[in-house]
Order: sequence, then C-alpha cells, then structure tokens
Amino acid sequence: MTITLPQLVEGARATLERDRARCPDPELQARLRDREGEAGAAQRLRRALGGPRLDVIAEIKGASPLAGTLQASLEPAALARAYCEAGAAAVSVLTEERHFAGHLDHLRAAAAAVTQPVLRKDFIIDPYQIRQAALAGAAAVLLIAEALSAEQLQDLVGVAHELHLDALVEVHATTSLAAAVASGSGLVGVNNRNLETMEVDWHHCLNIAADLPDDVIRVAESGLGRARQLRQVHAAGYDAVLIGTALVSASEPGTALRRLRSEVA
Repeated sequence: MTITLPQLVEGARATLERDRARCPDPELQARLRDREGEAGAAQRLRRALGGPRLDVIAEIKGASPLAGTLQASLEPAALARAYCEAGAAAVSVLTEERHFAGHLDHLRAAAAAVTQPVLRKDFIIDPYQIRQAALAGAAAVLLIAEALSAEQLQDLVGVAHELHLDALVEVHATTSLAAAVASGSGLVGVNNRNLETMEVDWHHCLNIAADLPDDVIRVAESGLGRARQLRQVHAAGYDAVLIGTALVSASEPGTALRRLRSEVA
C-alpha cells in the first residue's frame, strides 16, 4: 500500500477532531494542570542522546503502510522494557491508528514501563496532540518539517517546550533543514524515507550530514538496522539512530537490539 504525506496528515486531522470531540481542549488542559506535579525534568531526550557512542531510539509500532502487520499482538510495555534492557537510550511509540496500528494507550503503557524518555511519533499538526502526549507520559514529540510551515513548526516546538517536552524535528528535503534548525528544537532527525514517494535510501542521511550544524543533536531515521550502516552513520556525525521495522519484526526484538549494539561497538 502506497500512501503520501498529505494523506497521512489528513488522517491525523480526522483523528484529532474525533479526540477533540471526546475531550475538548479545556478538559484536556485541566487534566494537564492536575498532573503538573508529576511532570518529569525538561530535555530528557536531549540529555539521553549525544554521548560518545551512537545511541539508539528503538521504535514500537504494530504495522506500516508498506510492510503491513509487524507484530500481530503488540505488547508496548513489554517491548519497551526489552528495548531498554538491551541498551536503548530512548523509545519511540507510533500512535497513528489508521496505517501504523498505533494508539495513545501504547504510549501510556511504554512510558509507565521504563525510565528512559519516550517519544510520541505521529503526524502532529496541532498543540492538542502535544498536550495529549504530555498527559500520556511522553518526554518528546516528533514534528515533521515537510508537514508544517516554518511558523507552525516554531509554534509547535514552543508548545512542546512549555510542557517540558523535547521536539525532534524531522526533515527529508534539504530545503526544510533551515526551518528545522531555526525552530529552536535542538534535535534534528533526517528521514531516509521520502514521504512523498515512500521510497527509502539509507544513504540519504550520509549525503546531507555535512549540512547539519554542530550544535544540534543529529538523528538518522528509516532504512537502518545493520551494523555496517550504523558505523557509517556514526562516522558521518550522527548522534543517534531511530530504528523501527528491523527491530519490531525480529522474533526477539530485545535480543536483536543487543546484538546490533554489540556489533556496532
């Protein structure tokens, strides 16, 4: 199944309006205020990444539009624990329901199961979704530069920071890189998947590595899962990689991650 970024954004918009009808903005913000004392320290994801070794953000997702079902009976809490016991610096949880078999409950379960920072990965276009993420226990959200104007991107990064969440700003095209850096997130992800065609070229992150400023945390995403790739990515200056399908589709994802990290080291 091939699907484009605009279609994914429209699906996210429909889910957003459904959620907003169930829990209007004032109610959601009241719930957040009730939990203010439980908020974790800011910049948890930034502090977890950027050490001397290449860090791994390990992803939880039930399916993908191209690969279909990845785990028929997904157990987010158990998978998050397995990843973190295997050395993951952070966990990414896909919450998009229509094409990735995700859910906010998966985020809640993962965040409650581990102490490592958990990232909400979705097609975020509205502050409401960031507030949902904060309420569910996320330490960070993913924002896609190609899905937002430069002004929207900066505003959403600001909302995340107000809620003590990090924002990992993802780009594919180099034309979006300036807006990603200017957003002030301090975290830039380079997606090797072209979200217009869904084609993946893992060399893409290597080709634009030199364009990334030194003062941001650099994350390579998509099409990665072999030690040889990860060594080249690290040598190119990336601080972390986000790995999903290669781990989720393994018979024992925790073991697969532990083996991969050992091979890279």
